[in-house]
Amino acid sequence: MARIRRRRKPQPEPDTPLAVLLDEHLRHLAVKGFTESTLHMRRVHIGMFLVWCREHGLAEPFEITRPVLERYQRYLFYYRKKNGEPLSFASQHARLIPLRVWFKWMTRQNYILHNPASELELPRLGYRLPPVLTEYEAELVLQQPNISDPVGIRDRAMLELFYSTGIRRTELIRLKLPEIDHHNGLVTIRQGKGRKDRVVPVGERALAWLDKYLHQVRPELVLDPDDGTIFLTAEGLPFNPNYLSALVRAHVEASQIGKSGACHLFRHTMATLMLEGGADIRYIQQMLGHAKLDSTQIYTHVSVRMLKEIHSATHPGAKLDTGSQAGANGDADKDREQRKATLLESLAEEGEDENE
Repeated sequence: MARIRRRRKPQPEPDTPLAVLLDEHLRHLAVKGFTESTLHMRRVHIGMFLVWCREHGLAEPFEITRPVLERYQRYLFYYRKKNGEPLSFASQHARLIPLRVWFKWMTRQNYILHNPASELELPRLGYRLPPVLTEYEAELVLQQPNISDPVGIRDRAMLELFYSTGIRRTELIRLKLPEIDHHNGLVTIRQGKGRKDRVVPVGERALAWLDKYLHQVRPELVLDPDDGTIFLTAEGLPFNPNYLSALVRAHVEASQIGKSGACHLFRHTMATLMLEGGADIRYIQQMLGHAKLDSTQIYTHVSVRMLKEIHSATHPGAKLDTGSQAGANGDADKDREQRKATLLESLAEEGEDENE
């Protein structure tokens, strides 16, 4: 039985000069190496502006002035989603940034003489600490899947992997069988954010649940031809990102810990608990994929081995026998707290971008 693939709807033919320039701009970004997901989000965000332009009789690039963009910005401020809630300032910001890039590109390509978005003032973004689970709360969430059911074993394996590695939602969805090194306890993440590969350690307990899923559940889910995707839905398909987030969010809510979140919640938690457990922030940055590794570094295998040791020593869920030892030191100094706040801030911004 052939594997069924979900395909995005084909894009309609551009019907205005602005729409034509959007297609050309996206082709330009594709040539520069931007990912398919980034190109999709650029089309969605700029497409919202094009719909607004059609409603206001605007079709030509020279018709877009700074006052026009300020009117659109006010439209975003008063816009209401289907549930009646307004767009957050971060969401408004995310819809305006691609417009600035687009009009800057138009100016450089001489499609317009002046960039109307060059002096557009973007919404000021506030900062809220993202929710983070304690070790006890994380264990409660991990216990929510019904492991007497095959999909419960799958869910437990996914939650354990999120918690152990801090992997991103899309990175987990794309994981393939050869990328798990069971012997050394490592996961290779191919083409992560920014098209960067990295190797991260995974704890013994997460590997045990992953092995259980791979041997007992995945063979019953997989369809031919098998492309090696590790985590599959009950229909044998790779996960849709939003569906995966909804599934994880349901387990968080079922735990009744009084906190909300989904996949990115475990990323915050892994980083925070390891930092509180004594891990140097540089190792955590490398696990998260935030560290900028020099391409000339020839001792990467040494740093990965050390990272594995740090992970085993500081992550509360790294061992099969987790016990009930608390990972946090209540007397952490101010410097550690400041580093923790900086790390959480970068994760919060990343979470807004990825909508996880």
